[in-house]
Amino acid sequence: MSAIPYWHVDAFADRPFGGNQAAVMVLDHWLPDDVLLAIGAENLFAETAFVVRDASGAADWELRWFTPTSEVRLCGHATLASGHVLLMRDGGERVTFRTRQAGVLEVRRSDAGYELALPAIPTTPGAWPEAVRLLGAEPLEVWRNPDRYTLFVYPDEAAVRALEPDVRALAALGNEQFICTAPGTASDVVSRVFVPGGGVDEDSVTGSAHAVLTPYWAARLGRSAFSAHQASERGGDLACRLDGERVWLGGPCVTVVEGVFYL
Repeated sequence: MSAIPYWHVDAFADRPFGGNQAAVMVLDHWLPDDVLLAIGAENLFAETAFVVRDASGAADWELRWFTPTSEVRLCGHATLASGHVLLMRDGGERVTFRTRQAGVLEVRRSDAGYELALPAIPTTPGAWPEAVRLLGAEPLEVWRNPDRYTLFVYPDEAAVRALEPDVRALAALGNEQFICTAPGTASDVVSRVFVPGGGVDEDSVTGSAHAVLTPYWAARLGRSAFSAHQASERGGDLACRLDGERVWLGGPCVTVVEGVFYL
């Protein structure tokens, strides 16, 4: 039986029971993919992040993410949680991660706790009538990216909070992020994010979705930085900033559990 260091972190949260939960596990070497997937299913969080020291020299660590049902190409909150764990454990001001499909990502300390750099994800105007019907309310606009991200822009925060989507039917449309957004009241921007095809009916706080939201709202608001709130049951707040082709997302993290996972 091997013992794997394990952390349960609430990301984009300044106290326990808020933000988005992630498991972070530090490995000596990569385990078989079916084992990583089984661990993700055992943890039953939106994502489990696995890190291994990067021998290529491109970054400090390699990083992969698994939901309870599949590996994902990009996950923001579990990257922030991984940076929190490693910077708290090892010290330093920044840590970098080489990923398989999202390039090199960075987490650094900031006044907000941490800042996470993700690639900015552009969208263009489009339509998706079937998804609109399943979300249950007509948006003002639909913006799409061919790589599984779609924005549904509603008139106000109340409309976003009132959504009651048919998540089982949305899941049949594939492993897509359905990002519902509007101008906020206490924050500049509000959103809810549904990913039922990826095993997450409604995500708590979604870093990758804000890599989509940030370029859209920066253009619409006419400024590069703004505040955002994800109006899930747990909820979470992010400081969003567009910096060229990168998005910086700021927020704190809280370690809830530290221990050992036996395999």
